[in-house]
Amino acid sequence: MDQLLAHIQQYISLSGEEITILKRTLSTTTFDKNHKLLEAGEVCHFNYFVCKGCLRMYFFKENGTEHTTQFAIENWWLSDYLSYLTQLKSPFSIETLEPSEVIALSPDTSDLLATEIPQLSKYFALITQRAYAAAQMRIKFLQEFSGEELFNHFTSHFPEFLQRVPQYMMASYLGFSPEYYSRLRKKTP
Repeated sequence: MDQLLAHIQQYISLSGEEITILKRTLSTTTFDKNHKLLEAGEVCHFNYFVCKGCLRMYFFKENGTEHTTQFAIENWWLSDYLSYLTQLKSPFSIETLEPSEVIALSPDTSDLLATEIPQLSKYFALITQRAYAAAQMRIKFLQEFSGEELFNHFTSHFPEFLQRVPQYMMASYLGFSPEYYSRLRKKTP
């Protein structure tokens, strides 16, 4: 919980009373490695803040291949936001890649907290804007960079993933075959 409070306070100031409300309302939950937080075809009921561990979101293409769309490590949020907001079925699955500790925020709890702590709306707006900007840049990089440039960019900006995420998942996230990803890894000093 302290991790989330520290993260929030990087963006907004909280009073002692507001901190008490958050501590009273939210709690952490621990999951084992490979735990499914969301299965494709289900409604996404939570936005997950990662206190400890690593999550990923993925889907299956028509040909049965798995495609990873996002990862989340400590201090990152992850959800299928369309399903979360509309309460429609999700095409995505979310799972833990490591034993993980998360705070799961439901839409009802989010609305309640926004009423009790209006500044939280500003926090979530800022977080959403940053996530949207990152998604825009990812699309740009996927379109603009060669495979090797994309690999080098990702590994230089997010080296923590290399030791935590299986290579085939990293390959899928970057849009590579596992073999091509392996060749690029071998080139890296």
